[in-house]
Amino acid sequence: MTYCLRIILLRSVLLLSLLLPALPLRAEVINISSDELQSLVSRGVPVVDIRVAWEWRETGVVPGSRKMMFFDDRGGYDAGAWLASLSQVAGRDEPVILICHTGVRSRVIANWLSGGVGYSRVYNVTRGIDDWIRLGHPTTGG
Repeated sequence: MTYCLRIILLRSVLLLSLLLPALPLRAEVINISSDELQSLVSRGVPVVDIRVAWEWRETGVVPGSRKMMFFDDRGGYDAGAWLASLSQVAGRDEPVILICHTGVRSRVIANWLSGGVGYSRVYNVTRGIDDWIRLGHPTTGG
């Protein structure tokens, strides 16, 4: 990831995270490891990979993941459109797993879904696809 792109994405994550504390909290985000991710996937819980397209191509994705980019390459986002897409994958009362590169972006989005949007069970892969790959778990083409 280029330095400029990293700064843009981090700035966007920071901005969104600053807005989150003002939202009422409905449910808690459940942070999980890569091993817990594997267990949940085997039980059919959907995985949503929120990274950008070039990241998917670079590392691949967890098999069966839904690729749903939240932030674009410049750090912009359309939360309403993304949420409409997510509703096709999991309803507010259904569990959903979010994953990104290292767990930072997915944690911010998980907190937003849980607190501001009302999703009751949101899992965040704390160390992201990096840890999944480091532990030798498979990926499929991005």
